[in-house]
Amino acid sequence: MSATDHPSTFPHLAGIEIARRVLETHRFDFKPRSFGTVSSIGSGVARVAGLRGIGHEELIRFDQDSLGIAFNVGSREIGVVLLDSGPGLAAGSLAEGTKRVSDVPVGEALLGRVIDPGGRPLDGSGVLRGMQRHPAETPAPGIMDRAPVSVPLQTGLKVIDALVPIGRGQRELILGDRQTGKTAIAVDTILNQHRHGVVCIYCAVGKRATAAAKVIDTLQRNGAMEYSCVVVATEQDPPGVQFIAPYAATAIGEFFMRRGRDVLLVLDDLTRHARAYRELSLLLRRPPGREAFPGDIFYVHSRLLERATHLKDTLGGGSLTALPIVETEAQNMSAYIPTNLISITDGQIYLSPSLFSKGHLPAVDVGRSVSRVGGKTQLPAYRKVSADLRLAYSQFEELESFSRFGTRMEKDTRRALKRGRRVREILKQDQYRPLKPWEQVAALWAVNQGIFDGVDLEDVGGLEDLVRIATGDALPDLCEKIDAGKALEDAELEALSKTAHTATEEYRDRKEPDR
Repeated sequence: MSATDHPSTFPHLAGIEIARRVLETHRFDFKPRSFGTVSSIGSGVARVAGLRGIGHEELIRFDQDSLGIAFNVGSREIGVVLLDSGPGLAAGSLAEGTKRVSDVPVGEALLGRVIDPGGRPLDGSGVLRGMQRHPAETPAPGIMDRAPVSVPLQTGLKVIDALVPIGRGQRELILGDRQTGKTAIAVDTILNQHRHGVVCIYCAVGKRATAAAKVIDTLQRNGAMEYSCVVVATEQDPPGVQFIAPYAATAIGEFFMRRGRDVLLVLDDLTRHARAYRELSLLLRRPPGREAFPGDIFYVHSRLLERATHLKDTLGGGSLTALPIVETEAQNMSAYIPTNLISITDGQIYLSPSLFSKGHLPAVDVGRSVSRVGGKTQLPAYRKVSADLRLAYSQFEELESFSRFGTRMEKDTRRALKRGRRVREILKQDQYRPLKPWEQVAALWAVNQGIFDGVDLEDVGGLEDLVRIATGDALPDLCEKIDAGKALEDAELEALSKTAHTATEEYRDRKEPDR
């Protein structure tokens, strides 16, 4: 080729020239990739040989696009927890390290959606787009990053807001036997947040698909999905998916918390989560401990719940309130998993099967329930009303047990029993009907002042509704003051009493037979 000739005259020579220039200017960056071979497949676990440089909890990708998490990292073999059960996954399949940990999509677009722990939509509303991905497990905020819990989380339930209050950033355990209303309390709390601007995340762990669908339907019918996200891992999912579900839900909550939002996280329930972890540990031949649970089951739950906190203002001032649920057997609160979670959390709400069977709903056993933080966050109006209510109610329950022996009782004892029974009636509340703070205060103040003492037990519920209506009509400014968290003066409490007295007299007039 002469000097006058151009490469375009010979197309094949032009391609060679371009390739030469690319080779001269391009810098090749070779990255080593680690491959191994699946040696055996079990129920939800796999053993991989030949993988090098794999870290604990690193994501492993198989050649059928199935994913797993490296749990047991050994020099010869790695125990992998499967996150999905690919149909073609078998002994001899290739496995590759991904150099990343399990993550979940986070963002505002998650509100109103139902997803699995991997971020795949389950509601048929389309693919999630424009989402960030955050690790499912992150270190809990340090001590100096936390602020005191100072703002109440209103559940809308009288028995909890008045006697076992919860603060934003607190971890309050809900425990009780099966079918005692644990999920109902959590769902009512979510429904009550529509007026408080709290983002809600409901995480179903190991539940039946029908039970999870029922909760989602309740949230949709009551308009709560607008500010909620649901993460679902049913009992049909592999145990690895059930194990990672609460961590993924917590990561979603942390996204909103670090942007200054208040978040409510419901974990339903950690008993099934512990069983899933026990199953995985036994399949991976980890040494069993008490009740066959592995020795690190306490750490599994503590590192999860320690992520719930109230951040200081310099970090946005957001909060993450956790309501973990645990199931007891035969009212045994001293079992292994309930004991662990009671020691981790900041209090517990215990639901009694005996109260549930008698129709006292919500079936909260006030004597066994406690909040170690929420009392400091309670609205001032509640403190006026419930200062002596908890002690008096606990004394009533003790007196009631003695009164069954039929012994003669003093007048004061009979009066305490009479009032205690009416307090118990007041604490009853229908499901999916959370109340505003002023509605609760009006009813609790009336019964605490003995205004309901002369009313038959079966009439207490109707009279309570009448007192709330009368208070809202006669004292609207006082109602706004209670909801705003301002302290009440003695004159305002006297106005509450007069309104309740007037409503009671009107109710009695209606109940009297026509003459």
